Amino acid sequence: MGTEIATQLLTEAISFGATPGAVCLTGNSNQVCDEIALGHLTYKPNSPSVTADTIYDLASLTKVIVTTPLAMILYERGLLELEAPVKKYIPEFSGPRKNSVSVLDLLAHCSGVRWWTDLYLLTQQKNSSNIKKEYIKKICSLPLDYTPRSNTVYSDLGFLLLGEIIERLMHSPLDQLANNEIFKPLRMDNIQYNPDENIRNQIAPTEEDTFRGPLLQGSVHDENAFGIGGVAAHAGLFSTARAIAPLAQLFLCDGTLGGTTVFTAETTRLFTTRTNLVTGSTRALGWDTASPGNSCGNLFSATSFGHTGFTGTSLWIDREKDFFVVLLTNRVHPTRDNTKLVPIRPNIHDALLKFA
Repeated sequence: MGTEIATQLLTEAISFGATPGAVCLTGNSNQVCDEIALGHLTYKPNSPSVTADTIYDLASLTKVIVTTPLAMILYERGLLELEAPVKKYIPEFSGPRKNSVSVLDLLAHCSGVRWWTDLYLLTQQKNSSNIKKEYIKKICSLPLDYTPRSNTVYSDLGFLLLGEIIERLMHSPLDQLANNEIFKPLRMDNIQYNPDENIRNQIAPTEEDTFRGPLLQGSVHDENAFGIGGVAAHAGLFSTARAIAPLAQLFLCDGTLGGTTVFTAETTRLFTTRTNLVTGSTRALGWDTASPGNSCGNLFSATSFGHTGFTGTSLWIDREKDFFVVLLTNRVHPTRDNTKLVPIRPNIHDALLKFA
């Protein structure tokens, strides 16, 4: 019943231009339960139909599929101290207020670090042999927007700092770390940064972008991720819905899936529990948590956690009900100004949870 209502809601959403198509997948700790694939890759006549194999630009789901799990792994290995100042790992990040900013603050989005700036414009500067270094240098030079732990402001720049910390500690780029530490152990197929050209036709296009070309298909939508070659801590992943299922199941199973332990139950609970570092904040470490009015709707348990992506993606996990939902769309096609999906997504989640 829930799948039928969700299908109806998504069909209506597609009909009035909230997104050209969508894949919605539900499951529990043992199996994938249902998978809906609707619509087309674009609004053009004869556009290919969306299938279970359609690949979407995950945008900020990258934060909880790559960067947060890697931080959890480093924390367990004793290489990353959550309460340590960021400057311990990135000495360039220093100053009167910056000295008190911790790794924990970056994960909980309460660090004072600006949420975004147009770092990708640095790629237009000449004689810049390593753009990522220029990104970090620029972020470190910016003043904090507010006193740490006095506010919660979602920050891409904060996660770029986290990615830099992870790469410095592990002496390897994020895409290799993601493959070796997360994707291969969990057998997560069809998920990657910078997808190969030969699967381009399976990828749902995002925006018609005057800055980079007429249509982005297989090239990351996020400009700052694009500027450093598509591999970033805050965005850059492309995936099918089914490829995300093992990660959701891993969190439902407290860090061990199919005999493979990626992190302990204690670490899993620590990162997925609301921090309360800032009064009224819904943020856990890397993750957001369920609250009235957000994208998960009203029926996920209070201890549920999840995240969204700017392109129209989301992942919500309910440990109490042993249930997860992956919803992938390309709502930014043909323009990011399309926000019609926002009021629909909670209703889809409510329908799925009500009859789960």
